[in-house]
Amino acid sequence: MEPVEALERVAFLLERSQAPTYRVKAFRTAAAVIRELPDGELRRRAADGSLTALGGIGPSTAGVVTEALTGRTPGYLARLEEETGGPLTEGGLALRKALRGDCHLHSDWSDGGSGIEEMARAARALGHEWAVLTDHSPRLTIAHGLSAERLRRQLDVVAEVNARLDDDRLDDDGFRLLSGIECDILDDGALDQEEELLARLDVVVASVHSKLRMAAPAMTRRLVAAVASPLVDVLGHCTGRLHGGRERPESEFDADMIFAACARFGTAVEINSRPERLDPPRRLLRRALDAGVLFAIDSDAHAPGQLDWQIHGCARAEECGVPADRVITTWPVDRLLDWAGSK
Repeated sequence: MEPVEALERVAFLLERSQAPTYRVKAFRTAAAVIRELPDGELRRRAADGSLTALGGIGPSTAGVVTEALTGRTPGYLARLEEETGGPLTEGGLALRKALRGDCHLHSDWSDGGSGIEEMARAARALGHEWAVLTDHSPRLTIAHGLSAERLRRQLDVVAEVNARLDDDRLDDDGFRLLSGIECDILDDGALDQEEELLARLDVVVASVHSKLRMAAPAMTRRLVAAVASPLVDVLGHCTGRLHGGRERPESEFDADMIFAACARFGTAVEINSRPERLDPPRRLLRRALDAGVLFAIDSDAHAPGQLDWQIHGCARAEECGVPADRVITTWPVDRLLDWAGSK
């Protein structure tokens, strides 16, 4: 294992286990620093003990680099693999094996912690054939949401990333990063981005992030208006709940009406896999299944290691009897794009 690979694997496992951000950042920063060093200088510094003289390299990261250069698995990484590298939850393995992509991930263009290409490469390394970049829309200023101008620039970056990934594709894997957005659903059900621009994107996830406690009739109208839009492909984390330390109750709405609208207008219901969301709850997941909707099992990842969280959604979907063919994240990219384009 090369030193950069070892550092990035440590960071991935720390993110996967929800370790503090500062710990993750230390290893990702160190990987970025040594990636720019000539191999000869890296080995010289490791030999004479001067790695920590470089900005961004501390004792722990220097130790990982030095051990990796000897051809051994660094002890720090080996301990992490033993402690956190195993299954995150019970069940879900059959659906996880069937997954081909992920419709919901963020980069440092909004509130994610890593660059677009880094997220794409991590998704590819997990075995995905495609992933959708869905940074936030402009109203979510706390998450540095993308204005129309910034989103247009991001489309160019996505094309550049795909070109680079195509140049160094592994065993003709053909991974593709798709363009998308997590678009805020405004109070009246309108979408927080220019319609012309939304129409250019491959996949649009629409979510509520404000006024989650509005009265049930108004929230129902709000969500129905959004899922009925031909521009919306996926309804994200529909109840908005949070748990596990960051408590927030579910939004109130007529679930049967919402899911009936999703089935009628061909909008998938997201099974959000973030441990603090796990949205929708099982009782609503079963009602959505009975309504005949499609589903998207998504990580909602804000860092590379969080991409592995999809297993949480897979386990809940399997428990509730969701068949794989009704999960759009099990579809090959051409089928996904034909479906999204047909809306």
